[in-house]
Amino acid sequence: MAVHIRLRRIGRNPSGKPHFRVTVFDERMGRDSRVIEELGYYKPISGVAQLKKERIAEWIKKGAQLSTTVKSLLKKSNKGLPSGGQEV
Repeated sequence: MAVHIRLRRIGRNPSGKPHFRVTVFDERMGRDSRVIEELGYYKPISGVAQLKKERIAEWIKKGAQLSTTVKSLLKKSNKGLPSGGQEV
């Protein structure tokens, strides 16, 4: 199964304040398809990002591909993955 770890915009934001969840998707499904697992969230206005790095490392070991935005979030937060995971 080919999976991707990417951002998913959530909620209705009439004021234009985006809020994203970091999720694992099957690439064969559509953009709004069912999520396999949620791995954290990101609020770009305040710069807050909370990621489950251990779970992300496990998904990468299984062959999941990171989107460029999630890859940059990982690099910014504590300089990459925990020990045992591949560097991004």
